[in-house]
Amino acid sequence: MKAQSVLLLALLGFAVILGLMFGLPMYSVWQQEMAGKARLAEATQSRQILIEQARAEKEAALLQAEAIKIMGEAAQKYPEYRKQEFIGAFGEALKAGKISQIIYVPTEANIPILEAGNRPGAPN
Repeated sequence: MKAQSVLLLALLGFAVILGLMFGLPMYSVWQQEMAGKARLAEATQSRQILIEQARAEKEAALLQAEAIKIMGEAAQKYPEYRKQEFIGAFGEALKAGKISQIIYVPTEANIPILEAGNRPGAPN
């Protein structure tokens, strides 16, 4: 009985060793194949992400160009548009505290008067 148990245990050990000898190399090949497939899937996904980002950037650039074109046409058709834009931006800068000092420059016909005190007929 004891001899049969030892023989059975030896055969079982031998079978396990044979199984590992053939199974481990096959497992290693299978594992490398799965790792390769995972890397390929990751590269494909990264490529798709880059493509979608490029499409989004292209679409955004086209929309931005269209908006600039519309604003340019509006500025040509309506000269007061630029003044209103300036006033709006100036007001926002004041509210945000980005302007700390305002300097008034006297003008005539939108040309600064550089020597206001030396004009003929100006009071001294």
